[in-house]
Amino acid sequence: MNLNEVVDNQAYVRTTLLNQVGTIEFFHPQSNSMPSHQLQALAEAIEEFGEDPEVKVIVLQSAGQKAFCAGASFDELTKIDNEEDGLAFFSGFAHVINAMRKAPKFVVVRVQGKTVGGGVGIAAAGDYTFATHAASIKLSELAVGIGPFVVGPAVERKIGLSAFSQLTVNATQFKDAIWALEKGLYAEIFETIEEMDQSLDQLVQTLVKSSPEAMKNIKRIFWEGTENWDQLLIDRAKISGTLVLSDFTRNAIAAFKTK
Repeated sequence: MNLNEVVDNQAYVRTTLLNQVGTIEFFHPQSNSMPSHQLQALAEAIEEFGEDPEVKVIVLQSAGQKAFCAGASFDELTKIDNEEDGLAFFSGFAHVINAMRKAPKFVVVRVQGKTVGGGVGIAAAGDYTFATHAASIKLSELAVGIGPFVVGPAVERKIGLSAFSQLTVNATQFKDAIWALEKGLYAEIFETIEEMDQSLDQLVQTLVKSSPEAMKNIKRIFWEGTENWDQLLIDRAKISGTLVLSDFTRNAIAAFKTK
């Protein structure tokens, strides 16, 4: 059944509950980039499934066969003109990552294609992330005068400081899915979406039969040491929210838009 749907010019966050599996799907016509209100809806959907006793496992995915997530909305980014709006904008992925972290259930992420910026953060915050060979990754923030401050803790936690540094510094180059698998961002990768979905479904059906209390306690162990992230990620969002107002970043964004 359909529990919740937020639609804006064909964009949506849609949730379904079937056989104790809560699936959250998001879509945006611009390569699944996410405006602030859609990120808020995504975080709320994760929180609701986390609290729903009928849900044993959460699956997070995007629609389409191409990009998984192109990060936050670039159109919205270019309209920021004060620190308050900057903080609100960059807090979007902070709320999503924290919702994934605090959900007392495993969050399985499905990455069918390229993912950039905040999308890499979602992949990293998943407790188990499936991907296809097309799912290359990039942290492009430095290329437009900011940095992956908000997603950084989740990405670094999953792949380590060295690999995170490589993604951050080489901000214009994609790393392929094999690299992401070797670094631990992805748990499994597949040649086709169909093969990925088959394996994902097998895992999810196994987890549904597992003890909810055991999974809840295991997840708590997985995320030990992140208890300060509610504040940390917002503090990181403030950094980006200030940088986006600088002449350097405005010029970098203008140059990017003309490419």
